[in-house]
Formats: sequence, structure tokens, C-alpha cells
Amino acid sequence: MTEFGIFNGVKTAWRHSGSGRDVILLHGWGQNIQMMQKIEEHLQPFFCVYNLDFPGFGQSDDPPAAWGIEDYERFLEDFIEKNGIQEPVIIAHSFGCRIAILHASEHKVRKMCLTGAAGIREKQGFARKLKTNTFKAGRWILEKTGQGELIEKLKRQNGSEDYRNVSGVMRDTFVKVVNSDISPVLNKVTCPVLLVFGEYDQAVPLWMGQKMEQEMKDAALVVFENDDHWAYWHQYERFNRVLDAFLKGDKQ
Repeated sequence: MTEFGIFNGVKTAWRHSGSGRDVILLHGWGQNIQMMQKIEEHLQPFFCVYNLDFPGFGQSDDPPAAWGIEDYERFLEDFIEKNGIQEPVIIAHSFGCRIAILHASEHKVRKMCLTGAAGIREKQGFARKLKTNTFKAGRWILEKTGQGELIEKLKRQNGSEDYRNVSGVMRDTFVKVVNSDISPVLNKVTCPVLLVFGEYDQAVPLWMGQKMEQEMKDAALVVFENDDHWAYWHQYERFNRVLDAFLKGDKQ
């Protein structure tokens, strides 16, 4: 049953099922509770599972202003505090991993399973820098000449699919999120971390998972062969078996 509460000032939709050690499920960008449902159903016989819609997604309200990952981490911290959650296991996908990593670098977390973990900002090559600077210059000229419609057209032509699929405060939120880099806090994560990546993930390349494994204190990487950014969803039965092994000593 979906519940609603106010966390970090935003009306939020979430579900709570099962009993035992606390587990929090954090979905990816543009997704919602449903994308984590197969994990929720698998774990609820053994764990107290919290599955939530981030602000701006699913049935939750939009944040009041453009949020960065620090704002989403404060949201998660408030959710944990108000629900009396103690040293949770966190399972996250993509965008949700950014929040999980930042949280674990500052708070006690028992374990984390991160799949398709976004958060490392890739260095731009010359061609990418040139395209970015050209876009910024064009936008500046259009802003100065008051050509709002052309500015929007320019953004649609140059933005990613995720950028084009959102508007208003969530578009500005997207820009803040993708420009953040969690690399500096990776070595502050001390809890055991299981990283699950698709071999051919184009959204978050495998080398990023390999870097996270190297930088974190206690991390291991599992690669799902011939799969992509949604490996945990495409191979949910395999993913759940991997989770069972990782959480074997935590079931109650």
C-alpha cells in the first residue's frame, strides 16, 4: 500500500513492507517505485523494505526549487530519521546511487548494492568541450537578444533524452545532478559495497564501476555479460540471487 509523507519539505510517495533489518530501495532517474518492485517482493519475507519515489518522480511532488544531490541526500536523511530506520542496507540504481554514495560517506550504512552506479563525471575531450562551449555561446547570445523560443529549441537539440523528457524545475535539477561528481567521497565509503554493472552499459560505462571498486574501502564488482544499464531489471532473477548471497548474514 502506498503511503505519503513530507520529507525535506516535499510530499513523497513510498511503500513499506516486511519485517527485519531495514532495507531502502532507491530508483534511477526518470523512474519510480515500480522499477524496484521485483526487488521489494523478493526481500520483504526477510527484511523491512522501504521503496520510495524520489521528489520529482512517480507520485511524489516536485522539489520546490532545483535540487542537487546534496538536497536529495538531505531528503534521504530526513526519510531515515522520521521512519526510525537504523543503519540500513541500501540498494540503488543509477541516479539513486549518487544519493546512496553521498549518504554512506557521511552516515552509518550497513551495506550497499549499487547497480549501474552513476556519479563519476567523465572528463571532456576536445570535441565535447568545443560542442559545450558553442552551445553556451549560442545560448548567451539568444538570452541577450530575448529569443526565448530559440533558446528552448537549442536546448532540445543539444540536450540528452533525459533532459528533453523533463521541464521546469526538474530540468534544472537534471543539470545540477549530472554536473555533480561523487569521486571525491568514494574513499569515505567504508561499508561493504556490491557493484553490479552491465558489460555494455552505455549510460554509465563499466570503467566507472571499476573505478568505484578501486576507490571504495570494501567493494566488489559483478559484471552481467552482454547486458546494459538495466541489467538488474533484465536479469532480475539473477540479480536477486546475487543479492541473496550478499545479504545472507543479514536476513532475519
